[in-house]
Amino acid sequence: MEEKKITVGDILAQKGKRKITMLTAYDYPLAGLVDRAGIDMILVGDSVANVALGLESTTQVGMAEMLHHAKAVTRAVKRSLVVGDMPYESYQVHPQESVKNARRFIEEARCDAVKLEWFDNCLDVTAKIIQAGIPVMGHIGLTPQTADKIGGFKVQGKDAQAAQRLITQALELEKLGCFALVLECVPDKIAGMITEKLKIPTIGIGAGLHCDGQVLVTYDMLGLFERFTPKFVKKYLNASELMLKAIEEYKGEVLREEFPGPQHSFSIKEEELKKIGGG
Repeated sequence: MEEKKITVGDILAQKGKRKITMLTAYDYPLAGLVDRAGIDMILVGDSVANVALGLESTTQVGMAEMLHHAKAVTRAVKRSLVVGDMPYESYQVHPQESVKNARRFIEEARCDAVKLEWFDNCLDVTAKIIQAGIPVMGHIGLTPQTADKIGGFKVQGKDAQAAQRLITQALELEKLGCFALVLECVPDKIAGMITEKLKIPTIGIGAGLHCDGQVLVTYDMLGLFERFTPKFVKKYLNASELMLKAIEEYKGEVLREEFPGPQHSFSIKEEELKKIGGG
């Protein structure tokens, strides 16, 4: 029997009942595995810029790249709720284009929702997208697209004033109608306070145990991205090492003429071979 597709309503209903799981995916095979594992939500993250495309910043990917990857993910997914990460240019650089771009994630890429990072004009843009009938996941704390404006890639909300600002942002996003909120690199006690104040689920990344759910970049937790590993990442596998070993084994077998073997080759009948002078 086919598993029922998870909805925004299902995610909201988990608040206070059980923890919510979320991982990133950018391609068909990985999205299929994450979905089969029973992960609640898949984020087609703009982290694709760093971990899959070798770019320095998430601001270097646009709608073309994000829709391309989102389409690959949704082709594979049967159950998980898929969230498209709106790239920097699509709503911060061109806020007037935000509703149109959000709609493209839903209609073209078949995502179930979009995610927006907090920025100066965040509330206005978020309100317009929600009013257009598109589910929005908010994102506060460390916001990589605008990290240069918040002091770099560091923990946010470490003093009372900054923490209060995060609490206010969370409450405002909930009031607008966001269905969930990512808290990135926030002190665990502040994340716990926000989680307690909100009726919508919080999804933590570097925000401690008290959030309603957790998200990680799948390439990080599988050990596929080696350039940098944040403190909040737990590596569940060193896939890079296993893959390197397999590639080296393939290389050796080709050089020693052990691959391909008869079981990997195709044959032709002797009488057919004779007809072309090969016998």
